[in-house]
Amino acid sequence: MSTHRDDRGLDAVRRVREVREQDSRLGLQRAVAEEGAATDRLAGLQGRLADASVPAESSPGALLILRTALGFLGDRVVDARDATRTAEAVTVDARGHWSADRSRLVAVEHLLARRAEQRRREADRREARDADDLAAQRWMRGAAEAAAGTEARR
Repeated sequence: MSTHRDDRGLDAVRRVREVREQDSRLGLQRAVAEEGAATDRLAGLQGRLADASVPAESSPGALLILRTALGFLGDRVVDARDATRTAEAVTVDARGHWSADRSRLVAVEHLLARRAEQRRREADRREARDADDLAAQRWMRGAAEAAAGTEARR
């Protein structure tokens, strides 16, 4: 997190992007969980439908009841299949939102890091320039003292 005064506005943008990314990540997690639950429901219903058997000797009334029950079970399978497709679409959409929000957050963080690096390089250049100035002043004093010592010996 940047604390530089020039980055206050960009820090605010980063915080907003961070909250949006977290919200979309939570939305994605929920969508994935709901998709999993819908898939499990569909698998359970399909399993019940596949396991349904007709007794070898049944009365016409029992066959009618079994046929009606299997018809309702088939309708529930169709509804569960539709719910699963919808959940898959919601998950794909949520993943897209999260990906876009994550990209925006990463872009702001990258910009903040670039700005901080640029300030570090500028500070290093100023420090090197100041060190060069001090070294030049010291050399000039030493040269002046050496010249004065040479003049005094003559």
